[in-house]
Amino acid sequence: MTETSTIRLTETVKAGGCASKLSPAILDKVLGKLPKQNDPNVLVGFDHADDAGVYRIAPNLALVQTVDFFTPMVDDPYTFGQIAATNALSDVYAMGGKPVSALALVCFPGKGDFDVLERILSGGLSKMMEAGCTIVGGHSVRDEETKFGYAVTGLIDPAKVLTNGGAQPGDRLLFTKALGTGVITTAIKRNAAKSAWVESATRSMTTLNKTAAEVVARFGDAVHAMTDVTGFGMIGHARELALASKVSLRLFANKIPRLDGAIECIRAGFIPAGLIANRDFAECVVEYGDAGEDDRALLFDPQTAGGLLISVASEKAKELTQALQAEKVPAAEIGEVLPQQKPLILVES
Repeated sequence: MTETSTIRLTETVKAGGCASKLSPAILDKVLGKLPKQNDPNVLVGFDHADDAGVYRIAPNLALVQTVDFFTPMVDDPYTFGQIAATNALSDVYAMGGKPVSALALVCFPGKGDFDVLERILSGGLSKMMEAGCTIVGGHSVRDEETKFGYAVTGLIDPAKVLTNGGAQPGDRLLFTKALGTGVITTAIKRNAAKSAWVESATRSMTTLNKTAAEVVARFGDAVHAMTDVTGFGMIGHARELALASKVSLRLFANKIPRLDGAIECIRAGFIPAGLIANRDFAECVVEYGDAGEDDRALLFDPQTAGGLLISVASEKAKELTQALQAEKVPAAEIGEVLPQQKPLILVES
């Protein structure tokens, strides 16, 4: 067997995927101290806590820009590259944009196995090609802990930007994909994940949000807000949507799809540090009905290449759900938008 086939990437890092990111509490504290920028062409900046930045370059054209990279959450290098690309592209799709170019970001040991690096890059390239997004360059540094991802640029009509700030009372909340990648990849790192769990999580993390975004675009003004659910978990990103939109949310825990093995991983104690950090930061805005502890924990699980959380007019919710499903995009109605009140987020079973 070659070294490429025997190395376990997850053993070389402390935390994998979006679970390796800084806690939302740290980011909230630091970014809140930075001065405001006064460029009228910045349609969405870092102070919006949105998925990507949007910069107008012409009356009918804007750039969508994002950067995302992280440590391995699976052991296969090619799959890791695919997941990193899928995750980086997701932020452009979440804004309603079309990705067009990307720059690769590589951190890799100077004395590492470069066959592994080649497989990581190949995996990423495969997903960029699937997205129709051209890799135009990149940057690398020596680092004993492998990290990989992309800075992605997309295009969008400024009048069609989907932010996390447009949800309206009465809207229905739809979610594509399913929760559980954080706890399952923690089980992978501990060499305790069942093959069925790995398969379902990997399939989710390597599925582009491209088709979902294209279906959403067909519904025009009926879709009021959208964000992707990634490192801050369902509650963290729902919180950002609620605050930006000045509304409250009701989520139905038993309607939120779960990956095969997600609840088993929580019960077995495969809890990533990112889940704990997310819960410490955002649980203060949540009130629970009769949702059980397993469901509560899963709502804070940091997702890698997660699904889209969509706020759509109630009269179009069923039609959009069916349209997504017709294109083989898993989609479920998981909640509703309420007038602003306390609690910010109500979770019921």
